[in-house]
Amino acid sequence: MMNPTTIQVIAASLFTIAVIHTFSTKYFEHLAHIQPKHAGIWHLLGEVEVVFGFWAMVLILTMLVLSGKSEAMGYLDSRDFTEPMFVFVIMVIAGTRPILDFTAASVKWIANYVPINRGMALYFLVLAFVPLLGSFITEPAAMTLAALMLRDMLFNREVSTKLKYVTVGVLFVNISIGGTLTPFAAPPVLMVASKWNWDLWFMVSTFGWKAAVAVFINAASAMLLFRHQLGHMSQKTTDSNETKMPASIVLIHLIFLTLVVVFAHHPAAFMGIFLFFLGFTTAYQQYQNPLILREALLVAFFLAGLVVLGGQQQWWLQPLLMDMDDTAVFFGAAALTAITDNAALTYLGSLVEGLTDEFKVALVAGAVTGGGLTVIANAPNPAGFAILRSKFEEQTIHPLGLLIAALPPTIVTIIAFRVL
Repeated sequence: MMNPTTIQVIAASLFTIAVIHTFSTKYFEHLAHIQPKHAGIWHLLGEVEVVFGFWAMVLILTMLVLSGKSEAMGYLDSRDFTEPMFVFVIMVIAGTRPILDFTAASVKWIANYVPINRGMALYFLVLAFVPLLGSFITEPAAMTLAALMLRDMLFNREVSTKLKYVTVGVLFVNISIGGTLTPFAAPPVLMVASKWNWDLWFMVSTFGWKAAVAVFINAASAMLLFRHQLGHMSQKTTDSNETKMPASIVLIHLIFLTLVVVFAHHPAAFMGIFLFFLGFTTAYQQYQNPLILREALLVAFFLAGLVVLGGQQQWWLQPLLMDMDDTAVFFGAAALTAITDNAALTYLGSLVEGLTDEFKVALVAGAVTGGGLTVIANAPNPAGFAILRSKFEEQTIHPLGLLIAALPPTIVTIIAFRVL
């Protein structure tokens, strides 16, 4: 193992504190309710999306004091913030009314041909079809769409807390594995696909079909478990004040979404497209609901903080991974993913030369398998968290509740990847 520098030890300590803080946000939200005098600071510390950004700020301030401005700013400049920027843009575009209307209409059309109760069919499709759609529109976009549809079609009514947690657990797991049909949609796959020459056929034959089996089993199991609470999903909700959506507006939004996905690795390009998109939505406000800018910014801040803190963890993560065999790396990656972004794990693996093909597959499979266990495990998770949290008690999703709810679909995924 490498000899860590003082900054690396401090960064590892701050990372540990940040992980503990993530599991303690419900406590801070509780303090905000019982101590209204200081509710502002407690609410701030209770925002999961703020946690890693806050401790990343502490790290940079520490580097400024101990190492000087040049080294601290040099480290910041060396970080790649493309993913946080992309997730921000794709969340805002995917969360617009035209995209949501189009996706909801597609899901409802497919539900007409599913030979079960319509409410059950809609629930199943949101948890199965939309996550698999993430292989083409990217996982953050799929998470945004699925979370918004669940919020508006299911969580807006009286449903049990158990249903909410199981639904979120299945959603997070299915989104994490649902993007593995292609080499460009899932963040942990993106980190290695180009270097390891993983093309579309390799992804489908090695990961995709197994992930699809797990996605269907997870969604079907949750649907059957809560079949008696899903009837109202089929009820139509109409708003006489909403303007009818022209097909041309939907088409233009889909073009913007497609262009952002195509240029996902080029922030100058997709940010320019996003600015044009903002201008278009301003010109046609009658076809828009309020853009989810706040939620998207919080998620981007969370991911940026993870990039800053995670960049100092290589000294202990890489030796830990490299000492494992194929089986150990699968389960090790799945477990480590719960406390660090799965894309960071696969990125570290991509830096090592001479890995066997079996090791590479096991590393990525383990990383996506554990991607639903915590809010920090997979880049799209904070997006779903930000959208759905208001529907939970004290407006927060308890990390332990999410972990417990995500374990059964994670076990199904383990079986799919290790047995099939």
